[in-house]
Amino acid sequence: MKFAALQKLRQKLAEDQPVYGIWITLESPSLSEMAVALGLDWLVIDAEHGHLDWKEILEHIRAAVRSDTVVLVRISELNIGLVKRALDIGADGIVIPWIEKVSQLKQALSYALYPPEGVRGIGGERATGWGQCFLEHTRQANEHILVVPIVETVTAGRNIRDLCAVDGIEVFFIGPPE
Repeated sequence: MKFAALQKLRQKLAEDQPVYGIWITLESPSLSEMAVALGLDWLVIDAEHGHLDWKEILEHIRAAVRSDTVVLVRISELNIGLVKRALDIGADGIVIPWIEKVSQLKQALSYALYPPEGVRGIGGERATGWGQCFLEHTRQANEHILVVPIVETVTAGRNIRDLCAVDGIEVFFIGPPE
């Protein structure tokens, strides 16, 4: 997790500055390298649509690891295993489709956060430096993780005020309605 990149993105958003990014749907990690070289603020690796597998997702994350570009993984559904996998391999956050209710959003947040705030387990993967920085990572991750719901249904639109009031959610993607 790139804490400095996340802080830079949050600062731009807080100052109402535009932020620029790209959705990655193709295999080649060169696309992520180009996004970093162009100075993009964020990229989303799309694991919901298309055909990217976890090895390809990991290669995109690696391509951006030493950069100020925030890397998010769009998982296919609200599922604790998918949330943990994306974060364990080093994503700076997750994008979750089809969030319609506050209860779903709070559940997504709990999956992404370590106890006592959430239910995320810890493993010796990339996010923890292969187990070398368990304590440092868990102390900082809850504060920095980015959970981004996609509002893409009429029901979600009707609930937008309540969704926006959920503590810990800072930004939404708006998709085409159902």
